[in-house]
Amino acid sequence: MDPLGPTPPSPTPLSSIVIHFNSSSSPPLTQTHKSKRWSTLFLAYKTLGVVFGGLVTSPLYVYPSMPLKSPTEEDYLGIYSIMFWTLTLIGVVKYASIALKADDQGEGGTFALYSLLCRKMKIGILSTRQGGSSRVMNSTLYDDDIKPSKLGKIFERSLVARRVLLFISILGMCMLIGDGILTPAISVLSAIDGVRAPFPRVSKSMVEGLSAVILIFLFLLQKYGTSRVSFLFSPIMGMWTLTTPLVGIYSIVKHYPGIFKALSPHHIVMFFVRNGKIGWMCLGGTVLCITGSEALFADLGHFDRSSIQLAFLFTIYPSLVLTYAGQTAYLIRHPNDHDDGFYKFIPSKIYWPMFVVATLAAVVASQSLISATFSLIKQSVVLDYFPRVKVVHTSSSKEGEVYSPEVNYILMILCVAVILIFGDGKDIGNAFGVVVSMVMLITTILLTLVMIIIWRTSPILVLLFFLVFFTMEGIYVSAVFTKLFEGGWIPFAISFILAFIMFGWYYGRQRKIDYELTHKIDIERLRTLLSNPSVQRVPGICFFYTNIQDGLTPVLGHYIKNMKSLHKVTIFTTLRYLLVPKVAPHERILVTKLGITGIYGCTIQYGYADSIPLDGENFVDHVYACLTAYVARSAEHVPSEVLGVQEELSRLEEARDAGHVHVRGKTRFHIGQNCSWFDRTMLAFYEFMHSNCRSSLPALDVPLPQRMEVGMLYEA
Repeated sequence: MDPLGPTPPSPTPLSSIVIHFNSSSSPPLTQTHKSKRWSTLFLAYKTLGVVFGGLVTSPLYVYPSMPLKSPTEEDYLGIYSIMFWTLTLIGVVKYASIALKADDQGEGGTFALYSLLCRKMKIGILSTRQGGSSRVMNSTLYDDDIKPSKLGKIFERSLVARRVLLFISILGMCMLIGDGILTPAISVLSAIDGVRAPFPRVSKSMVEGLSAVILIFLFLLQKYGTSRVSFLFSPIMGMWTLTTPLVGIYSIVKHYPGIFKALSPHHIVMFFVRNGKIGWMCLGGTVLCITGSEALFADLGHFDRSSIQLAFLFTIYPSLVLTYAGQTAYLIRHPNDHDDGFYKFIPSKIYWPMFVVATLAAVVASQSLISATFSLIKQSVVLDYFPRVKVVHTSSSKEGEVYSPEVNYILMILCVAVILIFGDGKDIGNAFGVVVSMVMLITTILLTLVMIIIWRTSPILVLLFFLVFFTMEGIYVSAVFTKLFEGGWIPFAISFILAFIMFGWYYGRQRKIDYELTHKIDIERLRTLLSNPSVQRVPGICFFYTNIQDGLTPVLGHYIKNMKSLHKVTIFTTLRYLLVPKVAPHERILVTKLGITGIYGCTIQYGYADSIPLDGENFVDHVYACLTAYVARSAEHVPSEVLGVQEELSRLEEARDAGHVHVRGKTRFHIGQNCSWFDRTMLAFYEFMHSNCRSSLPALDVPLPQRMEVGMLYEA
């Protein structure tokens, strides 16, 4: 909590929390570079098991998702040309070269772009806790001192523009979570479906049941963390990434050595000229070749930019180009096998080994979007745009590596439901196409805003970027929308539910914060309340918890007016989450005087790898030690105050001997008759979520007799 009155000495500022390096003990520069290089290579290897699963296994379901009717050699050449240029432009240029540089302090994804834009334009971030968080920027692309651009000023002035930006970001996030539901379903279902070719008696329901069991097992592994899961899965994806292009090369040599003439874009033009509307509708399946590319950006918090770029450019991209070339070469010679475009092109001698590898790879493919979903939920919870769920940091060195038990099990239930209810791979493929194209389009819009407002890119380059990718992805979106009633509605239903939850939470939090900021207690108001003769100062120490950092919670006024008392030593305590791994022990607790006898402010700072909850007695001992040390230091600055300091230390010791209590507010909205139907609905929904989600304060491990909750109704 920021000081409410100018009293020396001031607490350690957050900006001073840095890691100091001792140059005398630093390793030689060459050794550091070597170590960093090997670390990047190892991380790149681990990305195979997490980031690229959805992208590199897309050959399993791309061709079966296309509504092809008697395709010709030229048709297949046109389709391969479309896939090659989609992978090159969207995968290599947009995501690997541009999007990865638009990280928000190491985090990626559509919501990270929104957070970045809001912070740089100083708009829209809801959470009051963000103001106090500090973290060293890991990118040199951003300058906090730059003057706002003309477009940035429009967003600062226009409420409508800010709401549109929020809506686009929420839609992108919800669509990506929908991707996290559909990717595991379609990947595993497509892989397991390969068992029906050699064994026609195997029914569709058996394939669906087996797929559901495999997915349940995958979700149960998530609690072990991305690092352990990726270490287990990376060899599988390494095997898949190596074997499929080898089969592709074999297929090219055997069936159609001239396949790479399709790289000429004129084959794309001729494909649409020949096929017209049917060719346009085929784009709904073709777009799946780039599925999982958003995970390349959204999973950035789990790894880093260099490792993801290295793995994509030197393994994933060449593997996909060769695999699709091999598939297409086979289909040119066997044009009617497109409904099973993957397993049919596998040579019979290696069918079963490839089936095993494909099944394992499909399981791994699910991991990329599951990890991305955890990252998105964590970002939105930290920014207070999503109901509070448990977020576990599974790595002490990587902040972005997170796991959420509640989200994990909800994803598991929805994935299994999608498989059992919509078992037809084509329906799920249609839904998948909608998600993939919409997320790509939203990312393009947000990236364009970043280029204009933050990077200050040349207008010509911005226009070129926007025209190329918005046009390309807009055409894909128009094609997948034709499948709206054939499974395409699934992601919209999921997104609508998620968006309603997010908006309901956002609306309720906004109203609550507005109320608290309007009715907050400042130090003068507190002095007035305590000057009332009927208010008694009772013995003991009270830890009064507050989330407001530039004032005191309105619950305090409610408490004093009704209880007619306040403890002789009251410590207003704020728990502050910092975006650093660990806070040094001597910087964990910051204390300050608030200008009234016996009234102090205390900020407990903790990083994402610090252990919370707090041990009650230990916590009290630490705060008491810091407080007495702080008071004792006052005598050093003002020698004439030695007597007063001794008296103050005596009061603190006396209060501690009398006991302590932990007080926190529990607030709800009072929805009166004058509220509109909209307020009634949204605030009632918010209260339902608020009463069923986790507390904003970590659980305090203190005995029940020492806990107190003060209820207060906020007028809606």
